[in-house]
Amino acid sequence: MSFYAIDTVHAPHFDDEKCIPYNEAPNGIIGLESLLAVALTTLYHTGKLRLDAVIKLISTNPSKILTFDAGELKAGCIADLVIFDPDEEWTVDPSKFVSKARNTPFGGMKLRGKVKYTISRGRLVFEESGIN
Repeated sequence: MSFYAIDTVHAPHFDDEKCIPYNEAPNGIIGLESLLAVALTTLYHTGKLRLDAVIKLISTNPSKILTFDAGELKAGCIADLVIFDPDEEWTVDPSKFVSKARNTPFGGMKLRGKVKYTISRGRLVFEESGIN
């Protein structure tokens, strides 16, 4: 059985690590703080995919591909949850990212979909403070 997924690797780099010749710079951009909103804006809000399909691409399917017992709400699974408003519009401001990385192609872009809370292993690890 094949699964499709949308994923991001959290490997943040400081600006000075990225402001060197392209072929010498470490790979990647920060996607951790914009992944959900970019997916919702470009796939869900354009009518290309239903909300449940976007969630499967971001959560359920990556867990299945990596054979993690996660990505679904069921007894015995790890309680990793993101509570979000799928319609809230916000503008990406990399200077307000919680991550140390600021290198994003989405800076200044208006996106729809805002994470309000993140719960990891049953513990609240992020609560929106209204800074974005």
